Amino acid sequence: MKMTGTFKLGDLLVQKGIVTNDQLQLALKKQKEKGGVLGTVIVALGFAKEEQILVALSEQFGIPYIQLKELPINRDLILKIPAKTVSHYKCFPVSMEGNDLKVAISNPLDVHVLDELGLMFQCQVLPVLAAESDILAAIQHHYGIGADTIEKMMEGETVEVSAALQEIKTEDIQEMAEDASIIKFVNEVFLEAYNQHTTDIHIEPFEDSLRIRYRIDGVLVEQAVPPHIKQYQYAIVSRIKIMANMDIAERRLPQDGRIKLKVGGADLDMRVSILPTPYGETVNVRLLYSTMLVSLEQLGFESEHLLMLQELIEKPHGVIFVTGPTGSGKTTTLYACLSRVNKPDTKIITIEDPVEYPLKGISQMEVHPKIGFTFAAGLRSILRHDPDIIMIGEVRDLETAEIAIRSALTGHLVLSTLHTNDAASSITRLIDMQVEPFLITSAVECIIAQRLVRKLCPHCRVPEENPEEALAKLHVPVPAGKIELFEGGAGCDHCRKKGYSGRNAIYEFLMIDDTIRQMVMEGASSSKIKEYARSKGMKTLLESGVDKCLKKVTSLSEILRVTQVD
Repeated sequence: MKMTGTFKLGDLLVQKGIVTNDQLQLALKKQKEKGGVLGTVIVALGFAKEEQILVALSEQFGIPYIQLKELPINRDLILKIPAKTVSHYKCFPVSMEGNDLKVAISNPLDVHVLDELGLMFQCQVLPVLAAESDILAAIQHHYGIGADTIEKMMEGETVEVSAALQEIKTEDIQEMAEDASIIKFVNEVFLEAYNQHTTDIHIEPFEDSLRIRYRIDGVLVEQAVPPHIKQYQYAIVSRIKIMANMDIAERRLPQDGRIKLKVGGADLDMRVSILPTPYGETVNVRLLYSTMLVSLEQLGFESEHLLMLQELIEKPHGVIFVTGPTGSGKTTTLYACLSRVNKPDTKIITIEDPVEYPLKGISQMEVHPKIGFTFAAGLRSILRHDPDIIMIGEVRDLETAEIAIRSALTGHLVLSTLHTNDAASSITRLIDMQVEPFLITSAVECIIAQRLVRKLCPHCRVPEENPEEALAKLHVPVPAGKIELFEGGAGCDHCRKKGYSGRNAIYEFLMIDDTIRQMVMEGASSSKIKEYARSKGMKTLLESGVDKCLKKVTSLSEILRVTQVD
């Protein structure tokens, strides 16, 4: 919120009892030290809410205050007012009645926006007050990411850019990719992804459109984009290629690269993958945050599982597998385990594809299959360095599996991942790789299946109707007495209107005991092994998820999204 002129916002807030004089003096001192506007400083210090300040301004100036996010928006009106205008003045068109244009602003003293819009549309502009954060969110939602940048490029073009663009020379594409506007647009896409805690950015071309989607808390969310973005498709992709040190001339083969950025003081590692399609290249950018390294407790381990895992990772030898589909947090769990046992007297070496997070005090290697440096080749070299603990990014083939297991048999603790649906089927997967059953029974100590579920927003969650009936359909044991479950609500400011915020893990621990070893040697099926493990107290992924629902961490619909009913 920006205040100018001789108007004394602080005096008004004190007069209305919103802040005390001492709080005002502290805010003025902070403003002098760090800059910014007084209203924003007061809100940041927690002395008042933005809504309180806007209501005070509304009364002082006689300008109505509105909740912009709750109003229906006139799409035709948005098309009439350029994105560059609303972005520059931080305003948003609300309605048009006759000759009266109602516009949301956050600064009642900024008359320039009112004058310009009045001249532009030859109408009477009526201001209403709204939170600046709501105005910026509305601009992005209704105009699209980087809409003002695309508009400026459209205005600056002397020749219409072909929608096909297939015939443009490489030099021309590179020149477009290095244009300041294209650079700004791509940066805006990355910055918004970072602000929304996105894990993947998908830029997907179709015959007459270009779609941008963010994966947030494991779910893909389509982003609003400017209507003319399609014709800049190749320039956008080429800009990303340049940042990732890829060959911009090659558009027929898949390519992989890496981008390192600093956003708001945080280091951001981005893995870029590009695939050719009939309508151009599709881009996936995976964002790896240095701040995403978490502890086992933060991941969501229950106390019983935490104790079991602690005992496992303190063993001198054996294999621990973490299994699940891509994006289920397997590597994060392994990193949390390594952080727990990372001590000066322990030698830890990892081999990964790729190294996702740098871990201080741990030697990490990245495979390069093109030059023959595979998991198996790396493992042979690792053993010459006398490690205590080895972490293998993934066991994909017989050679890697055998070396990993034989490493455990020679006195090493080995942590690795597999891609299977549950813990018991991991044994079948290893046998399918032609790993001898006696090697599995000799070395494997535990298999952990896991999934990530979205956490309910505690501010807007709503009770689930008929929870007993919903649980009965899942055929899982539930505690006696009154059951209370919640589901995601309509969304609020705390969860960015999604009903969920953050993620938590659910787990299935298959401890390999003598009976399971005997079953493996006898060729028992994964379902028989799972049945036995459940009789010994193993909780399935579904049961672990229901426990999280009963603790109001997540919802049944979220559990059913990532698991299946047995």
